[in-house]
Amino acid sequence: MRVLLVEDDNLIGTMVRLNLEQDGYQVQWQQSGEAALKALTDGRFDCLLLDIGLPGVSGMDVAKQARKLGIGTPIIMLTARDEIASKIQALDQGADDYLCKPFEMKELLARVRAHIRRSQGSLELTTDQEIKIGAATLNMERRALTTADGKVHELSDKETVLLALLHRNPGRALSRADILEAVWGMDASPTERTVDNFIVRLRRWVEEEPDRPHHIVTVRGWGYRYEP
Repeated sequence: MRVLLVEDDNLIGTMVRLNLEQDGYQVQWQQSGEAALKALTDGRFDCLLLDIGLPGVSGMDVAKQARKLGIGTPIIMLTARDEIASKIQALDQGADDYLCKPFEMKELLARVRAHIRRSQGSLELTTDQEIKIGAATLNMERRALTTADGKVHELSDKETVLLALLHRNPGRALSRADILEAVWGMDASPTERTVDNFIVRLRRWVEEEPDRPHHIVTVRGWGYRYEP
C-alpha cells in the first residue's frame, strides 16, 4: 500500500514516515501543497495524510483540488487546529477524516488501515467496472458518474461507496445509522443529516425527477431504499 504524506514539520514527518514504513507501507513524503498535487497527478496512492498548515498551497486547497480532479484517495487531515469550524471546513473540502496534533501514532495507523480497508472494500462491492443506477451509469474505477444527458460528474470516495452500497442492496431498507457505519465508519463528525445531504446531491444525477425519486426512495423514519 502506498501512502502520500504531506507535512512540512521535519520531526513530525520523520516520525510518521518511520512508523508507516514499519507498518509495511511505501511512503512518499512531500513538504508543500504544490509538490503534493504533482505527486497526486503523477501517481496513485491508497491514502493521503495531509497537513492543513502548509506553506504556499494549503492542505485545504490540496484536498479541494484533488477532489475536483476526481482523485478519490482517502484523505486524513493532520493539524494543530482543534476548532469545530476547521473540522467542518476540512470535511467539506473533501477530507475523509481529521486528526489533531499531538496524536498517538497507534491511532493514526489504525485510521490509515481503516480508511484503506474501506476504500479497497468499495471496489469489491461489485465485480462490474460500470453499474447502472437509476438514470445514470457509475464507473467504479474512475469514480465517475455519467448522467442521462451525457454529462460526467467526478465523485468523491464516499459518494461512490454510497451509490455502490445502495446498488448492491436493491429493495432493502437501509437505516441512516447503517449507511453511516458502512460509508463513514469511525469518522466522528458526520451525522444522520450528513446522509440526507449526500442523498439529495446524488438524486440530482440519478433521478429523472429528483423531487419525485423513483430509485433512491425515502423510508420514512428509517432511511433509504434503492429500487432499480
